[in-house]
Amino acid sequence: MTANMIEVKGLRVVAGVAPDPVVEIVKGVDFSVKPGEVLALIGESGSGKTTIALSLLGHARNGCAIAGGSVKIGDIDVLALDHKGRRALRARTVAYVAQSASAGFNPARTIMDQVIEPALLHKLMTAPAAREKAIALFRSLALPGAESIGDRYPHQVSGGQLQRLMAAMALITDPAVVVFDEPTTALDVTTQIEVLAAFKRVIRERGTTAVYVSHDLAVVAQMADRIVVLNGGRVRENGTTAQVLDEPADDYTRQLLSATRRPEMEFGVAAQARDVPLLEIRNLSAGYGRVDGNGMPAVRVLDDVSLKIARGKTLGVIGESGSGKTTLARVVAGLVDRARGDVLLDGKPLPAKLSERTAEQYRRVQIVFQNADTALNPSRTIADILARPMNFYHGLRGAPAQKRMLELLDLVKLPASIAKRQPGGLSGGQKQRVNLARALAAKPDLILCDEVTSALDTVVGAAILDLLAELRRELNVSYMFISHDISTVRAICDEVMVLYAGQCVEAGQREALSHPPYHPYTGLLVDSVPALQPGWLDSRRAMALAALPALGPESDADELCSFRSRCPARIDGKCNITPPAKKTLPSGAEILCHHNAADLTRMQTTETVTA
Repeated sequence: MTANMIEVKGLRVVAGVAPDPVVEIVKGVDFSVKPGEVLALIGESGSGKTTIALSLLGHARNGCAIAGGSVKIGDIDVLALDHKGRRALRARTVAYVAQSASAGFNPARTIMDQVIEPALLHKLMTAPAAREKAIALFRSLALPGAESIGDRYPHQVSGGQLQRLMAAMALITDPAVVVFDEPTTALDVTTQIEVLAAFKRVIRERGTTAVYVSHDLAVVAQMADRIVVLNGGRVRENGTTAQVLDEPADDYTRQLLSATRRPEMEFGVAAQARDVPLLEIRNLSAGYGRVDGNGMPAVRVLDDVSLKIARGKTLGVIGESGSGKTTLARVVAGLVDRARGDVLLDGKPLPAKLSERTAEQYRRVQIVFQNADTALNPSRTIADILARPMNFYHGLRGAPAQKRMLELLDLVKLPASIAKRQPGGLSGGQKQRVNLARALAAKPDLILCDEVTSALDTVVGAAILDLLAELRRELNVSYMFISHDISTVRAICDEVMVLYAGQCVEAGQREALSHPPYHPYTGLLVDSVPALQPGWLDSRRAMALAALPALGPESDADELCSFRSRCPARIDGKCNITPPAKKTLPSGAEILCHHNAADLTRMQTTETVTA
């Protein structure tokens, strides 16, 4: 038996088939992984991470082919196997955990049936034995109700739970190697920490050899023993986690590290300070479904939310999925009706319905959606996409429109040649820049940015944030920046509002998030951002909260604190009986909590020291 569990030498993967043009996308990659070791493949989109990881299963995606080199798992020469041999290898010797668990499960079958299927297909054990093993895996992965969760269907569990269930499906056959392909990218920061901790625990317990694909160095720092840094299909650096993070040898690695360690941006004083804010929201409630006799919707998503954004300023709105962030942006944009409350633009009421707004009001507030793929018409060229708002808002056609289009592309740092292309021919970062250019074509005063960097890798996301800051300085535009990433919000925003289950639990200047005290939920968000240092995940005392209750207010009394079921600092006899009052912290931030600043400081400082 070879000393290495995985050995890859001279791996080449090409896209296209002769006589058509053939492009080399993986260019002679070498690395090895010892038994029980976790290796991270890291790099931005298009670096070849997933392509290399799939080659460990002897697989190349449609339109691609493994053109050279060798891949060995133990004594098995993967590339020498025929189709039948590779099928026998997959799930049994090498298992794969995909980025999107929801796409990996059949919605019509129970979770248990799907988790045990690989063990039954490879005839490794009986169905009762497989079920018993699955339940043990569910326990190891900190899944709630380990004995009964398998009876549910995929849509009946959360995203984080489904991701862990996919890991159970991969581990049921005791594979020699597990490939984790960006398994936490789509998760909230709090859920991501639960999932990472569960993965790490089960890998350690079973002595599994793992390959972890990611673009997030802070995540990799918690999971990996070694890191291979990839760029353009080549290995740029290969070393221990500590060496790569503390003493990177390659310029590209240093670039990745600097994109991860984002400094707070300085914007100076806004050119025109006004008494009247550009946007003001007062006591807003909104939701979905049938409206009751009091004018409230069946599903209330926002509850009594108020905020202000000054001209040339950026407000960050943070919270987990389901907290109401996107609904807030859609209410401001006129895409979702409001049940109660006022929205004012420059002190004047903004009609709730888009159809009731003037063209000028419509122009002044623009929204940039999270997923540029679905926001851009795939059958139109970039020139066509940008021409429409220029014509609609400013009546530009012909040469003036062409001139303005080139100005817009230059503003978002895209080459003029891109105008003739369609969205399908652009990278994720380029599409998001086009999305932003389309909003800028209206010459808006306020841009609503809804998770605009969450689908992008670290380097491209950092470039988009730099661009937003530059546009703000040049155009004095204001932003509402929606995110679940507290470190991003701290980097780019002047003020921050923390939403939990539709309530604003904290609001203040960004400096308020730099140190305690803060609202207990803000504390959970701050503590859930992985530090760029190995061992951070293991040292977190908050791992005791491995299975947090579901997000949302408790229906018995909506006026009570919505966070109380998850709050480690709740006071029984008070938090479950009396609604919390607003308090002002020494930082100037306002929180909705029963605790005073001294109590919060003591608790949060103790947690930090213990961690």
